[in-house]
Amino acid sequence: MLQYAAQRLVQAIIAIFGVLTIVFVVMHLSGDPTLLLVPQDASAAMIAELRHQLGFDRPISVQYLDYLNDLAHFDFGVSVVQRVPVIDIVASRLPYTIELAAGALVVAIGFGIPAGIIMATVRGGVIERVLTAIVVTGQSVPTFLSGILLIFIFGVTLRWLPTSGSGTFSALIMPSIALGALSMSTFARMTRIAILDELGKDYVRAGRARGLSMEKIVVRHVLRNASIPVITIAALEIGNLLAGAVIIETVFAWPGIGQLAIQSIQSRDFLVVQLIVLLISVVYVLTSVLADFIYVVVDPRIRLVR
Repeated sequence: MLQYAAQRLVQAIIAIFGVLTIVFVVMHLSGDPTLLLVPQDASAAMIAELRHQLGFDRPISVQYLDYLNDLAHFDFGVSVVQRVPVIDIVASRLPYTIELAAGALVVAIGFGIPAGIIMATVRGGVIERVLTAIVVTGQSVPTFLSGILLIFIFGVTLRWLPTSGSGTFSALIMPSIALGALSMSTFARMTRIAILDELGKDYVRAGRARGLSMEKIVVRHVLRNASIPVITIAALEIGNLLAGAVIIETVFAWPGIGQLAIQSIQSRDFLVVQLIVLLISVVYVLTSVLADFIYVVVDPRIRLVR
């Protein structure tokens, strides 16, 4: 297992390195941030001086190597726009995004997994059709559109919930539902598929032949065996929720790293964007690796070898 863990660590480092490289190149190809920081009537000499102070007059290869060296020393740099440490800017916004992602995950798991279980075990009834309609809707409607619809119905028309802002439970409800809707549909579909696959196996028929009720078979055996693909989806969806927060935080004016990423891209604040991407990449990789080790706990027959 130690060898497997070491291999996954190397793969994780390579994946994160690749993502950072792509983001670094794309951000620098998007334009010179110096032009956004000087007055409109600034002279060429003033622009050149500021570009030199910020280090953007150096070859991109030199800037890239310096950036990697700073990362190796956990130095994330200073924002070229706000002139404060990047880590402080991101740290002030991160708790809001964690709160939103946690709320969306509760929505996704709390509704998605029970819905998948019901859809797989209660076949052909009104409940299944209703749940199927909800799941299909959650999967089909774009995140930004579901957010706008929620604001229009519950915020503007009914006036039950605040349309923007943070800090209260009521303000968290609509963004969590909008962000978690797609993940909820994914959990429901995968849970349904996994349970239906297990219900067709011999041990289920053997249990029924021995007189066990379907409820006992599902609770004691089927759910445990069907949990492996659901764990895989959960690992991926945690990262997807952080990435999807970029849109939802903009729609609901939620002061998290998603909204910060949009603002930083518009102002070409390279280091802020790169740190946000680094955080999301690390979450993706760590949750994927963690899922592998959870497999062993859920099903001891699995062995982590390469």
